[in-house]
Amino acid sequence: MLEHLLVWLLIGLVAGFLASVVVKGGGSGVVVDIIAGLVGALLGGWLFSLLGIATAGIIGEIIVAFVGAVIVLLIVRALMGGRSRRAL
Repeated sequence: MLEHLLVWLLIGLVAGFLASVVVKGGGSGVVVDIIAGLVGALLGGWLFSLLGIATAGIIGEIIVAFVGAVIVLLIVRALMGGRSRRAL
């Protein structure tokens, strides 16, 4: 159980960091990156299943989480109206 939680946190961290670099040009901090990655993993998994795309292994999970995290960060960025990181 704890091992699975640690793996999900690691996937969330990696995916969230990569997504924040792509969307914002830099990492947003470990906590924000993990949250974006975990929410992105849920969103990405849902979207990939709707499209009938299957992935396997940890790399596949990171890709799914990354795609979802990019979408999450773009939505947050649109809702925030381009506010700077310090305003968050």
